[in-house]
Amino acid sequence: MELDTGATAWMLTSASLVLLMTPGLALFYGGMVRGKSVLNMMMMSFGAIAVTGVIYVLWGWSMSYGADVGGILGNPFDQFALQGAIYDEAGEFLIDDFGVPAIVGVGFQATFAIITVALISGAIADRVKFGTWMVFVALWVTFAYFPMAHMVWGGGLLSGDGPFVIGDAAPIDFAGGTVVHINAGAAALVLALVVGKRKGFGTEPMRPHNLTLVMLGAALLWFGWFGFNGGSAFTADGFAGLAWVNTTAATAAAVLGWLVVEKLRDGSATSLGAASGIVAGLVAITPAAGSVSPLGSLAIGVIAGGLSAWAVGLKFKLGFDDSLDVVGIHLVAGLWGTVSIGLLATETGLLYGGGINQLAVQAIIAVVAIAFAAIVTYILAIILKAVMGWRVSEEVEVNGIDLAVHGESAYEGLQSGSVIKEVRA
Repeated sequence: MELDTGATAWMLTSASLVLLMTPGLALFYGGMVRGKSVLNMMMMSFGAIAVTGVIYVLWGWSMSYGADVGGILGNPFDQFALQGAIYDEAGEFLIDDFGVPAIVGVGFQATFAIITVALISGAIADRVKFGTWMVFVALWVTFAYFPMAHMVWGGGLLSGDGPFVIGDAAPIDFAGGTVVHINAGAAALVLALVVGKRKGFGTEPMRPHNLTLVMLGAALLWFGWFGFNGGSAFTADGFAGLAWVNTTAATAAAVLGWLVVEKLRDGSATSLGAASGIVAGLVAITPAAGSVSPLGSLAIGVIAGGLSAWAVGLKFKLGFDDSLDVVGIHLVAGLWGTVSIGLLATETGLLYGGGINQLAVQAIIAVVAIAFAAIVTYILAIILKAVMGWRVSEEVEVNGIDLAVHGESAYEGLQSGSVIKEVRA
């Protein structure tokens, strides 16, 4: 295959856009926490970049796309440290079927691993040890993310080559409904349960301290998502264009869906709701971006916004402290987006005359993804709880993790030597 410079430029741009999403997430999450914890929250995202960026080069790519081991993971030693993933036997750059150097694909996929584990941090904001989080990142991407990526995109159990093909319907996950959002959302739920609630959860207000940061973070996530979904076409073609339009349409509709539910339920359409609706729509369209029409994407988006607006309140009713609504947005919208393909895929969807097969396949892979992510995360969380401990001391949690752990404060008014007062919206 000859080099396609246009496709290569698009994939390099897409990889850069996806990498930008994690600093965008840091702003989004950072604005949602209290002022005494904003730096720690942002450091959890940047820490995910650092740890995953190293691990992906060493064994992450190989575990995701190396020689298959039982349909669950790639052999970590097959292309360890990217040996055999860059050059062919003649010393020339390996080129994929789209005319893009394989090493560009490595960079693109690494950014997916980074953002996925960073998403989980929002569920445990304000209360965990930074060192334990960093170790968790390394373990989770190794034992949860890389196997899931292999199962879905590397020819494993949840791919079109796996056992869950029914008739003419094979699993569809265009850009990460199962690999990214269900995976991270299920992990977030388990981790929130294992770590436990913040002191004062349910009895005192824990409002976002800076909604401007939240809105800016949401905007950067939306911008980066065009690389996330558009880049998953792997070349600059019509599918990339379709993904771009579908991503925009679904996200815009999700904002409206969230704001309507919020207005009817609470009496106000808020900026936090708009920002959260953006993320819910982006999440929901991710698995479906290349297989539905723009009209279908509008339906996916508006339902995702409404569902997530309702789902974020479940933590108070069910008693788990998902600090920044990772479960209510990523798990719920990720599930809806994955299953919606069975209804709205233009070639095999039930509403397009394709029968029930695609819907059944999508439901099965969603359930399998939840189970796998939950079991692996629970095992890792329990081990780390016993070996390192998850929680900071009560004093540190009350006074602020930023100063105690990082030796810094985000704002001039949050000074050392006294109890740090919350900066409230």
